[in-house]
Amino acid sequence: MCKKNMTDIVQYILIRHDILKDMQWSIGAFVAQACHATVAIIHECADDPITKEYLSDVNNMHKVVLELPDGVALNKVAETLTNNKIIHKVWIEEPEKLATCIALKPYKKADVKKYLSNYKLYRHTIID
Repeated sequence: MCKKNMTDIVQYILIRHDILKDMQWSIGAFVAQACHATVAIIHECADDPITKEYLSDVNNMHKVVLELPDGVALNKVAETLTNNKIIHKVWIEEPEKLATCIALKPYKKADVKKYLSNYKLYRHTIID
């Protein structure tokens, strides 16, 4: 398969750091939140042309994981995305009914970066 230059298409994931730090969820449960949200939004947007292009070369997908400090920040960014018609999925973990993560459908980076510029890359390391 020919490699495509898909560097301008990105999928953003925003995840709450407090579920790991303060609520002391396991690393596996924490990572699963991002997995759930990304699979859900990809499934929901499977017919979207940009999503199709993103999935056409799975070995070169580009994801960016951003840190949210807590649920208040998650609700704020979800509202901003909704108000600007940016398609996304807020993952609600059951049975806790806890919003843990947001995944955007794949977008051209330039189309969504301005809505996410206040959030930093998730760079925490795993320390036992």
